[in-house]
Amino acid sequence: MGVRIFGTGSYIPEKVLTNFDFQNMVDTSDEWIRTRTGIVERHIAPPEMSSGDMAISAARRALAMAGLQGSDISAVIVATTTPDHVFPNTASLVQVAIGAENAFGFDLSAACSGMIYSLELAYSLLLQKKYRYVLLCGAEKLSSITNYEDRNTCVLFGDGAGAVILGRCDDDNSGQLASDLHINGDYEDILKLPAGGSRNPATHETVEQKRHTIHMQGKETFKLAVNAMAGACKAVLDESGVDVGDLKLVIPHQANKRIIEAVAHRINVRDDQLFINVDKYGNTSAASIPICLDEAFRSGRLQRGDMALMVAFGAGLTWGAQLIRV
Repeated sequence: MGVRIFGTGSYIPEKVLTNFDFQNMVDTSDEWIRTRTGIVERHIAPPEMSSGDMAISAARRALAMAGLQGSDISAVIVATTTPDHVFPNTASLVQVAIGAENAFGFDLSAACSGMIYSLELAYSLLLQKKYRYVLLCGAEKLSSITNYEDRNTCVLFGDGAGAVILGRCDDDNSGQLASDLHINGDYEDILKLPAGGSRNPATHETVEQKRHTIHMQGKETFKLAVNAMAGACKAVLDESGVDVGDLKLVIPHQANKRIIEAVAHRINVRDDQLFINVDKYGNTSAASIPICLDEAFRSGRLQRGDMALMVAFGAGLTWGAQLIRV
C-alpha cells in the first residue's frame, strides 16, 4: 500500500501590495526589497476575510481536482499561525464548510514548518486502514499580525492558503520516502509574536506597543534557517539513498530568495529543479509549500511518479524536510 497526493488547491487574495506601495509607507525602496528578499509583490486579504475562508476555498479546489466529496475526507488538519479564533479551531470551520461530516480535525501550530509537520502526521494516519483521505490546509492571514511601521518585517509577508489531499493507493512506490523534523526552543526570541497568549494576555499597553505583531531578528534567522534547512535536506537524502540529481523538484518554504538559493547551493540543486514563487507572494508561512505544490501540479512541473523534496524553517524554532514520490 502506498500514499499519494490526490488533489491540490490554493487561494490567493486579489489585492496586490507591491514594493512601490511600501515606498509610501516606510523608509524603503523596490531595489532594497528585491535585492535582500527577492520579493516583488504580495497579496493581502480584505478585512472581512479570514484564514479559514481562504483555507475553505483552497480545500474546495483540491477536492475538485481529486474528484472527491467532503464526505470522503477522514481528517482535516489546518496548519496556521493566524487561526480564526483561539477556539474553536479553524479545522472545524473548514470541516463544516466542505461537508466533511465523517472527519475529525485539528489545527497545527508550527509556523512556517506547518505543512512539513502536517505531512508527517498525515502519512502516519493513512498507514492505519481506518483512514482513507486526509485534507491538509496551510492558511495564513499574516497581514493581521504585521506591523506596517516596521520596515524590516512588513515587506516580507503576504496572505494566502493552499490545500493537499493525501490518500491510500495501490502503488507501493508512492508516498513518503524519508523525513527529518526538528524543534529547538533555545531560539524562541528571534522570531515571535510577543503578546496575546496566556503568558502575556492582551492589554491596552500590549496593543499600543504593537506586541501582537511579528517580531524578528533577521540576521540571526537567516543564518539559522540556511543551516537547518540544508541539514534536513541532506538527512532525508542520506536516509533514502536518493541522489539530489534525481529529484524533479525541490520546494523550499518561500521566505526569502537569498535563503532559498543558499540552501540550494549547499545541496547542489540545479536551477531547473528549484521551485520559487516568493517574488509573487512573499512569505505566506504555513501556506507557502502547499501553494507551491498546487502551482507545480497545475503547471505540469510535478507529475505522477516524480520525486519532490520539501523543506521549511519557522518560529519555534521548527524545521524539517519531507522527501516524497508523488
